[in-house]
Amino acid sequence: MLETKGQRTRNSILEVAAALATEEGLESLSIGRLAEATGMSKSGLFAHFGSKEELQLATVDHAGTLFVGEVIHPARSAPKGLARIWALCDHMIDYSERQVFPGGCFFAATSFEFNNRPGPVRDRIEAMIRSWRSYLEHAVEQAQEAGELDESVSAREISFQLDAFAQAANAQYQLFRDPQVFDDARRAIQARLESLRPEFPRAD
Repeated sequence: MLETKGQRTRNSILEVAAALATEEGLESLSIGRLAEATGMSKSGLFAHFGSKEELQLATVDHAGTLFVGEVIHPARSAPKGLARIWALCDHMIDYSERQVFPGGCFFAATSFEFNNRPGPVRDRIEAMIRSWRSYLEHAVEQAQEAGELDESVSAREISFQLDAFAQAANAQYQLFRDPQVFDDARRAIQARLESLRPEFPRAD
């Protein structure tokens, strides 16, 4: 379906908003700051977003859509099981490595910022992260059901560890600007998955 001019303008605004949020913070994002960054008038922006909170929520949703397009959607082409787990993790690391947002992973930045700020924005960020964690955990469960991973370790624990490696790479790159951390994370994930392979393949 073709986007209307209004939708294209809104998406362009949200791209700038999400980028600003990773560098300056989502809480500091305002109609005024966005007007300055986009060169649009405040009245023009108010036509798209009636309040600061509405702008913040729309920015979170936009970042979520982009995350799905960058990480989850391309991984769906991989077969269920270990191949899909690896695709999800590799795309997750690549998303940070390519600096899709200038301040790194949008949800890593905003979850840290809003973890002690109850309200609709925090709830939306939490829902997005829960969705990602659930998707990765389900991929692990599928690999276990196929006999490709040890079933004695919980899928929740495995998915937590894999995500933690990817998150650590993102956080360390933001601080140290050492691109080696991304390959370090890939190797750590590969080693953890290899360690979870059953010693004896399950007989069907």
